[in-house]
Order: sequence, then structure tokens, then C-alpha cells
Amino acid sequence: MNIRQQAKIRVLIVDDSPSVRMMLEQIFSSDPAFEVAGHAGDGAEAVAAVERLAPDVVTMDILMPVMNGLDATRMIMERHPVPIVIVSGNLDAEEVLTSFYAIEAGALAALPKPRGGTHPEHAADVAMLLQKVKLMSEIKVVKRWPRTGVIKPQQPVSCAPDEQSPPRVVAIGASTGGPVAINTILSSLKPDFALPVLIVQHMAPGFIRGFADWLSLASRLPVQLASHGECLLSGHVYIAPEGYHMEVTRTGQIALNRDAPENGQQPSVSHLFHSCAAVFGRNAVGILLTGMGDDGARELKLMKNQGAVTIAQDRESSIIYGMPGEAVKLGAASFILPLGRIVEYLNSIKGL
Repeated sequence: MNIRQQAKIRVLIVDDSPSVRMMLEQIFSSDPAFEVAGHAGDGAEAVAAVERLAPDVVTMDILMPVMNGLDATRMIMERHPVPIVIVSGNLDAEEVLTSFYAIEAGALAALPKPRGGTHPEHAADVAMLLQKVKLMSEIKVVKRWPRTGVIKPQQPVSCAPDEQSPPRVVAIGASTGGPVAINTILSSLKPDFALPVLIVQHMAPGFIRGFADWLSLASRLPVQLASHGECLLSGHVYIAPEGYHMEVTRTGQIALNRDAPENGQQPSVSHLFHSCAAVFGRNAVGILLTGMGDDGARELKLMKNQGAVTIAQDRESSIIYGMPGEAVKLGAASFILPLGRIVEYLNSIKGL
């Protein structure tokens, strides 16, 4: 018998509401894969409990007395790093924004708290929570990247833009670990960066607008949720909205649709990359960043086959090497680069 396979995932539940703690304990106790290691009613208790109990994963509330979830996340990641999933009870702008600061501090993901047992979506909420926490518990080493500065590559890489076929668009796809990676890239782009940037980031429901707002605080380029029919503008960043695939048209506009999920995702990176390959061909840049699964890997290969510049984030700077790793296996990446070199390449692109 493989004892390791039978080991339960020990979860620490952090929330200032006793009723929410009880609800979450019932949810985790209903799944034989989990064991509730303990509870904490505020951030200070959470920091102490992590050191005392050594859980495999922590679910962290944001707004709490004594010490909030953001400060607790920072302290835990400094003292005793452990996978942290933000479980937010209020999806107002302030709390969602704070959730992204917690992700910047080292938390892996943010989710809404499951709605009550009488809500028609309760079962779906519970399933999403259990799946996400299971996946995050497997990440044993949490890597964080500096907000500024260039990460030096271990070996020189030549990827100067092709002056004979200059890029006209940048398409980026990411999942777990993506928010910090994308923020690092956007905050380092020159303010006169000339190309439109299209982004698909896998995100739990209710967080994508806050993600765009958070990126806006660091980016020197305008960041917005994409709208159906709007024209692509140079130096603007467009985020695929919740529940819609994003693509580009041959007339230079954004199109949104509710077609079936691709690779289990809506929006999907695959949908965006396929569109960019068809419309822009060799005049595109495709970038696949950290994330679980393989969304976008095959379509990045399609972009490469059309002559586009294709980049996969390297293993060392990725939280999860799933999506970029699959692209590398397929031979889809023209270049495998750390975040600093991705920025270096993008900033070397001359305006049209």
C-alpha cells in the first residue's frame, strides 16, 4: 500500500466568522481527501497556527480584525511558506483588490466563498472550492518575482524582432500564478509601447474586473476589460471578461462570444491564440505563462507555424509549469524565457 497516496490534505481554515468556519469545515470534512487541521479567527491566529500545525494548505479570509488576510499572508510567506488560497466573502471592489495584493504577497489563488446550502449554485461552488484547494495544496514551493527590474537569463538568448515582418499584436495567456506574472510584465513595459495587448487569464467568477483594476495601478498602459466590437488601439491592454471567449477580427476589432468552453475554460487561451494565428499570422507575438493544464499550447504551435514569435515562460519563474511546459513539449515556443527577458523582448519592438 502506498501510504503517501492515502495521506489526507491538512487544511487550516482562517475566517473571523464562526458560521463561515463551520460551513467550510463541513465542506472539507465531506471530502475524504481532506482533514481539517485547525481554525483561526484572525490573521495573527493564522500565523501562529501555521507555525504550530504545519498544514498543507490554508484558506484565508481577507477582512478580519487584529490582522487582516493580506498581512497574514505576507507574514506566513516570510516565516513558514505554505500554499494559501484566498476565500473571499465579499466581492466588492476593495476586498477583491486586496485579494490581488495578497496574491502578489504569495497567495496562489482567490475564490468566492460558497453560497448558502439553499442557493442553486451551492453544489457548484463547493466543487470549485474543493478542486482548487486540492490543486493548490500540491504546490509545495511558492515562488515570487520582483515587481521591477530585469531577471537575468542563465544563457544569452537572441530574439530580436523581425524588422521585415514587425508584430502588430501581443496575445498573452495564463492561469495559476498568472496575475503576478502579467503584472510584472505590464509594469515593466515602456509607456510608449506601441502594440495592443490581449490577455486571457483564468480566473474565479467575480474577480476579473478587480484583476483589471489591480493591473491598472501598476501599468503605464491603459488596462480595460474588453468590449465586443471595439477597435484595437496601440498601447492598450484588453482583458477577456468573465464568461466570454475573446478573439480578433480581420477588421481590427475585438469580438466576444459565449461559445462552448475550450479545454474546460471560458474564456480560453486557445480561442484567442487561434484567432491571432488566423488574423495576424506572422505579425503576432504569442506568450504562454505559468498555469495548470494545457490551454493554449497547441494553438501557440499554430501561431508558430504561421510565422509568429512564440514565447513560453521558463520553468524556474513559473508557479506551475503546466501550460508553458506543454507548449515546450509540442515545440510550440520559439523562445523559452524568464519574465525579465520577455519584457526585454517586448520593449525592443519598434512602433509601427
